[in-house]
Amino acid sequence: MIIPFLRDDTQGSLTVTVERVDDPIAIGKHPSAQGFPSCTAVVDYPEKGYRALFGWVQLVRSTDNTSAGAAFDMDPFYLFEDAPSPYAFFGVKPTLFDAPSRAGREPLIWTAHSYLAWTPMDGTERRVLPLTGFSWGFDIGSDSRIALQPVQTLTSMDWDAHLPYLGTSYPGWVFDEWQPEQ
Repeated sequence: MIIPFLRDDTQGSLTVTVERVDDPIAIGKHPSAQGFPSCTAVVDYPEKGYRALFGWVQLVRSTDNTSAGAAFDMDPFYLFEDAPSPYAFFGVKPTLFDAPSRAGREPLIWTAHSYLAWTPMDGTERRVLPLTGFSWGFDIGSDSRIALQPVQTLTSMDWDAHLPYLGTSYPGWVFDEWQPEQ
């Protein structure tokens, strides 16, 4: 799926691919990850350097999380889960990659909301300005089969619903409402 976005009147796009993991070792996962999804989102943007700095904010709702699937939690990259940043990945045109899995195959619903955002460097405030987002995930049925959820674009209402949680989780950051550019 290709998802367009605008930043400072410059057109960019994401190429999002969600596929079933056929070779877990090839992507750095345990063999038990066979059949689970992997998601790759590649940023295409014509600017360079600091004008191409972006970050990925990813939240997950899962029936095995602390709320039993009633709410979204942050899904930070585990190497930096104690870092006080809402970004799972950050850099010049960073690629989002995630390959969630579970050792068992008990019934489960796992949904991610992945947002491409940027932080202006012209002020003293650490701000997160969302640009676009998409939903993806997987379900494990009572028969232990893994079904991949289709990629769907998210709206400003989806992002804005996460604002209270984001603000509480990262009090040193300001999270702007999503203002889709026309």
